[in-house]
Amino acid sequence: MNLLAVEDVHTYYGEAHILQGVSLTVGEGEVVTLIGRNGAGKTTTLRSIMGIARPQRGHVRLRGEDITVLETHEIARRGIAWIPEERRVLPNLTVLENLRLGMLGASAPNGGADALDEVFAYFPRLRERIEHRGRFLSGGEQQMLAIARGLVSRPSVMLVDEPTEGLAPLLVQGLTEILAAINRRGTTILLVEQTLEVAMTLSHRLYVMDQGRIQFEGTPDARRSAPGPRHRGQVEAQTTPPVTVWNVDGGGTPTQRPDGLSALLRCSRW
Repeated sequence: MNLLAVEDVHTYYGEAHILQGVSLTVGEGEVVTLIGRNGAGKTTTLRSIMGIARPQRGHVRLRGEDITVLETHEIARRGIAWIPEERRVLPNLTVLENLRLGMLGASAPNGGADALDEVFAYFPRLRERIEHRGRFLSGGEQQMLAIARGLVSRPSVMLVDEPTEGLAPLLVQGLTEILAAINRRGTTILLVEQTLEVAMTLSHRLYVMDQGRIQFEGTPDARRSAPGPRHRGQVEAQTTPPVTVWNVDGGGTPTQRPDGLSALLRCSRW
């Protein structure tokens, strides 16, 4: 049985149909990554899983239980931790106080000291900054704290939204290694990431999203073996023909761009 399953989910923001029949699965112990350009629906997928953006159709299941209609705090207590893109570190609380807030949502509380020791092993810098308030942390330190705050709840699965966004390359490499170590210790991860090289390094499987739909699902090896340019993590255009679309930002001038998978940009970051 899959640990987490998203089944034909449709989510709207007002009249805008954002997720248009998204289905994906995450197995126990996997790292599964959603990749795609901005506006593809990746973050909305995580928000739909957490009940923050309520799906109007479809189901979200955790260990077979339908959690679609549960409140967000109930979903968290069942073992899903969300690490948002914006980090959302509380600026007037210390590192330790931010971490203790994370423990309140623990799905299986088993000792706060043990949980703290575990996250400090991954992020020793946080131990050094334990009494510093969130507003005085660097961007990299805030990202460490956001992940650590999710980890202290001892989740079954972590939803991690673009953890490398805005970080220096050296920090990206270090954070990638830490996420891999967290997964090896038994935590399942559903990752949203725009840097293809990070996704290919971490993932057991990949889903490519575009325009609110899943366009590709497979392993990194399957992605690498696809025809076309592969250097520097590039994703090439596929074979579907171009279609004419209206470029609203360009004053209504019609332009041609590929549809479906071929709409994905030819670059290592969307």
